[in-house]
Amino acid sequence: MSQTILYARVSTTEQTIDHQKAQAEAAGFQIDEVVADHGVSGVSTRLADRSEGKRLYDKLRKGDVLVVRWVDRLGRNYQDVTDTIREFMRRGVVIRTVINNMTFDGAATDPMQEAVRDALIAFMAATAQAQAEATREAQRAGIEAARGDAGRYRGKKPSYDQQALQRVLSLSAEGAGTSEIAKATGLTRQTVLRIKGNPIAAQTAVEKWS
Repeated sequence: MSQTILYARVSTTEQTIDHQKAQAEAAGFQIDEVVADHGVSGVSTRLADRSEGKRLYDKLRKGDVLVVRWVDRLGRNYQDVTDTIREFMRRGVVIRTVINNMTFDGAATDPMQEAVRDALIAFMAATAQAQAEATREAQRAGIEAARGDAGRYRGKKPSYDQQALQRVLSLSAEGAGTSEIAKATGLTRQTVLRIKGNPIAAQTAVEKWS
């Protein structure tokens, strides 16, 4: 009997999978089981190397539906994400995303349909990696700026700390809206918009006051 499995991943131990599960159910998915990895990086650790990711590989069978909030939950490495989705499609598993309600399966036989599907998968995987690299660059730039500005005027102290900043960037990467992020973090919408608009400047401000 086929089943619908939600795979969730959170990269810090402070985060929970509740948000991802709630959004999937709100989108109309009837989840039979949740498989989740906690505190695992999607950049440096392949899905097949994560403890629950391995279990996901073992569980999925032909006819099953794999639900993810977005492809970046599978990973933030282009090669890993594209390889993973193609492997599951070869098994006869249907992959669906909560955000944008995307569906990927191996049922297409027309070459043009296959080409469009594969191009979309590649684009989404590349976007996930690019977002991760942008966040990492913002962190690096903030650290360098903090070192160079030691003893100088630090400007106005930001209303958020490092944890709140990373929460905003993480939720934004997952596709959450500004109001949703503001509610989850306790920040104002204007603050969230400033962070999303210039994450490097936001990271720099935090580092200056840390």
